[in-house]
Amino acid sequence: MSTPLPVPVLVTGGAGYIGSHAVLALRDRGWPVTVIDNLSTGFRFAIPDGVTFYQGDIADGDLLARIFAEQKIGAVMHFAGSIIVPESVDNPLKYYRNNTANSRTLLEAVVTAGVPHFIFSSTAATYGVPETSPVSEDLPKAPINPYGWSKLMTEQMLADTAAAHDFNYCALRYFNVAGADPQGRSGQSTAGATHLIKVAVEAALGKRANVSVFGTDYDTPDGTGVRDYIHVSDLAAAHVLALDALIGAPATSMTMNCGYGRGFSVLEVLDAVDRVTNMKIERVMGPRRAGDPDSLISDPARIKSTLPWVPQHADLDEIVRHALNWERKLADMRAEP
Repeated sequence: MSTPLPVPVLVTGGAGYIGSHAVLALRDRGWPVTVIDNLSTGFRFAIPDGVTFYQGDIADGDLLARIFAEQKIGAVMHFAGSIIVPESVDNPLKYYRNNTANSRTLLEAVVTAGVPHFIFSSTAATYGVPETSPVSEDLPKAPINPYGWSKLMTEQMLADTAAAHDFNYCALRYFNVAGADPQGRSGQSTAGATHLIKVAVEAALGKRANVSVFGTDYDTPDGTGVRDYIHVSDLAAAHVLALDALIGAPATSMTMNCGYGRGFSVLEVLDAVDRVTNMKIERVMGPRRAGDPDSLISDPARIKSTLPWVPQHADLDEIVRHALNWERKLADMRAEP
């Protein structure tokens, strides 16, 4: 497959964790990039120099129309939205607004402007608690929380829009994203994050007293939940390759898992943090959380057969090391006057 010529790409939520890494991946490949972010959870410092930035919300259709016209946008990567599962249960309407209704506004602006290609940040939460693991894309979609439903609804809107308009898309269903840019240009910066590796490296640096382990009686080798952790830079690379594929096959749309097909338990992750930091993190054992499956591992066969995607950072200790390096850098940044 020949590499397409770069087109101007709009990255929504490009000041956030995964979006900022997608911006870096696009820039490293020479794609012109524009970012829109309302900075409610993103950070201005995450946007590199030379990237055109609009501070605003994707709910603002007039602003979107202006961006598409001014920047001659040829593709969209859509990361903007809310991502905290327990919050979605407590405040479902926030998630149906931020993730579903606002995506509809964005899609309408995309169709009106004639933008032909769209990459969507979806989630393994669309599967709910799958009956089998590894999880293939064809398994039933049965979300157990509003976050998963809000993303699945957007996938349905994309499919319907592609059927009705000159438009194709790729929905990438993420498993557990972790790590940070190997060059230290970006990482997970949100305070109070709930992701295990982020929490664990914060504990290693004294920002938390301990790490809670939710459930020790799962049907797994050590009794703790098993998840498929994917390095954020490998995930970002998949987005750029997916955009290549969309441009090369304008009549084709795709939905693909993003994971390594290998799982690690909570205790295995904490052991990796202990190894990398040469210290012992205090672990506090607690009860299960409702809805957590024993094991959630991706079947990555489709993405590997569809895209020339070869993960570069599929080593747990490396993922932890990059997360730790970013956490140290973040602490230094916040300590500066």
